[in-house]
Amino acid sequence: MSRSSLGLLERRLLFVTGKGGVGKTSVASAIGWLAASRGQRTLVCEVDAKGNLSDFFGVGPLSFEPSEVRPDLFAMAMDTEESLKEYMKLNLRVPLVARMGPIARTFDFVANAAPGVKEILTVGKLAYEVRERNYDLVVVDASATGHVVGQLASPVAINDLIKVGLVRSQTEWMIDLLTDADTTGVVVVTVPEEMPTTETLELIDRLRDETEIDVASVVVNRVLPELLGRNEEVLFDQLRTPVGEASLATLVGGPVDHVLAGADLAVRMRRSRVQHLTRLREGLPTDVELLYLPFLFHRSHGVRATARIAEAIGQELGF
Repeated sequence: MSRSSLGLLERRLLFVTGKGGVGKTSVASAIGWLAASRGQRTLVCEVDAKGNLSDFFGVGPLSFEPSEVRPDLFAMAMDTEESLKEYMKLNLRVPLVARMGPIARTFDFVANAAPGVKEILTVGKLAYEVRERNYDLVVVDASATGHVVGQLASPVAINDLIKVGLVRSQTEWMIDLLTDADTTGVVVVTVPEEMPTTETLELIDRLRDETEIDVASVVVNRVLPELLGRNEEVLFDQLRTPVGEASLATLVGGPVDHVLAGADLAVRMRRSRVQHLTRLREGLPTDVELLYLPFLFHRSHGVRATARIAEAIGQELGF
């Protein structure tokens, strides 16, 4: 499989995935934010019906019709029924929504029986936006690691199932677009913990074995900073002794046990995650870009958090 030499924001379609809880939506929204801030007309699409992408942009509920949430940045929520209606209007010339009822019901029956049908409505809609050049970049807050391979492989599955006709011709151009490494890439989000690291490495292998879609980058979220240098560690260990703690308390004029305990916890958490970062670096193919995002100590998602994550991604990309 060919590997793109283009940078992350030079692609035109990015699928952002990762194990639940690692910050997949945070990264997807931040990539869109960053691209738009650089003047790229950008669409961010939420695939999960229970998602909260709108919170990251500080807007109300999203719909299938893209809405501009800030200059050059548009957001939408995927709706496969609406995607079907749009497809039928564009390709089957069905003029009235009222006529779609029986066809939609038939489609729903087929979709439940044939794997990949509903997935292709999601992928197809987004690929269509890219093909028509309606946006400079389309960012997909895609399914989590357990389902994303099937979602991305759906055009190939349908292509293998249907050998002739309109549907096959539609899947062929989708496959060409998805497998063009200069156009499409997958961004895998993870955190430096055991299970997310394992799932990330397994997903990379599956994407390479079961699809021909390029892995654009792996984003390690919530990386704790290294608080102490080597010389500072020696001093800190001395302060953690009863004598050292008493001396520091006298110096500052108050108890310091909680502060030192907190610092000790942060140091130990950082050290415990180093092994997972090392395992990830050593387990990834050498041509996969690795980006690091800092742990943000904030209580809730929102515009300010999205802007900070976007800034961090920009710094990692050298902007």
